[in-house]
Amino acid sequence: MGAELARAVGRRAFGRSPAAYAAARPPYPAAVYRLLRRRCGLGPGTRTFEIGAGTGLATRELLRAGAEPLIAVEPDPRLAGFLARELGGSSGALRIVRAPFEGARLPPGRFDLGVAATMFHWLSEEQALRKVARLLRPGGWWACWWNVFGDPAGRAPIHRALGPVFAKLPRGPSSGAGRGPPPALDRTSREAALRVTGSFDRISSRVLRWSLELDPDRAVGLYATFAPISTLPSGRRRAALAEVRRVVREELGGRTTLPMRTPVYTARRS
Repeated sequence: MGAELARAVGRRAFGRSPAAYAAARPPYPAAVYRLLRRRCGLGPGTRTFEIGAGTGLATRELLRAGAEPLIAVEPDPRLAGFLARELGGSSGALRIVRAPFEGARLPPGRFDLGVAATMFHWLSEEQALRKVARLLRPGGWWACWWNVFGDPAGRAPIHRALGPVFAKLPRGPSSGAGRGPPPALDRTSREAALRVTGSFDRISSRVLRWSLELDPDRAVGLYATFAPISTLPSGRRRAALAEVRRVVREELGGRTTLPMRTPVYTARRS
């Protein structure tokens, strides 16, 4: 495995083809939004900010649930433009802030809910959580979740088959280091980080388990959105994706099941 990608890479790693990214990434389980409604009070008029909204995978569901105003913070201008075209830009309930979260100017102490979906590993956790706490009103809620693709132990057939490909690629921060679980699934560390701020109570986490069926086309589309591949020079990226296609078609019989986990962390601003 190559060197780890710098966190700042995440600001530009996913905007090369926003429409392809939006089509390839699976939605989050409906249980995520049920949890937000039941535990975090998501509903009509919930003043919400979303960090790293991307192509709006979670944004759509937050708007559908009634979040208003919803401030979507997105640093990549290509993704922010796609989000504006798809969901209406700065009109109505949605406002898009084109900036990294670290530098985004948002009103402190005004929000009922803050969220981040499959992106918080691209930020300095301690610094970002302290800003989250400043933005939430007392009694407001923070929710952070990820779609984790595959078995963390690497036992899924597609992981074993693609091991030689990824061994040559840079490692994204979502992978973590050493032999421990990826950061998204390290519940002890994620909950501890919330406690260390001294700003949250009612800290909780749960992990949703499901699966994703992949044929060669869907596998190529999905893996093209992963930072270790999307950040490669064009020639190397095409070669890596060609190998993904070959592996699924020839070694895995044209179809494979990718086990999925969606860990969800929630905490109340004390």
